[in-house]
Amino acid sequence: MTTMPYSARVRAGRAGGSGRAGKGRDRGQARGRDRGQVALEYLGFLPLLLLVAMGAVQLGIAAYAANQAGTAARAGARTAASYDAHGDPESVARSSVSGWLSGDGFGYSQSGGEDITATVQVKVPSVVPGLDGWVATRSATMPRE
Repeated sequence: MTTMPYSARVRAGRAGGSGRAGKGRDRGQARGRDRGQVALEYLGFLPLLLLVAMGAVQLGIAAYAANQAGTAARAGARTAASYDAHGDPESVARSSVSGWLSGDGFGYSQSGGEDITATVQVKVPSVVPGLDGWVATRSATMPRE
């Protein structure tokens, strides 16, 4: 038995002369037929990935709108409950919301005597088509000072 140097064995394996008749040739043909398969699978999966990403962004925007509605309700209730406060509670609530949320979809109401309850509704902007009409509603109650 003769031993071949490593580099000679590698060259013989690449040429298909490693003692495995025809195996290297079959592997090359299989690669040619499968070429581009991963790209096609990715293209098929891409719409689902985009839909999931847009859904995650939409949920983030909804959470942000709910947070802004809570902040506006607290500001409005605090202003309405304070005798020393200057300004209209609705305008204070509207100014405490981000500019892109305080447009047409903003609603304010208040009630109470001893305790003031302010309720704010903010329309949630939609990123996903067909998901219009979400409204975030938050209320806050403050004692009169």
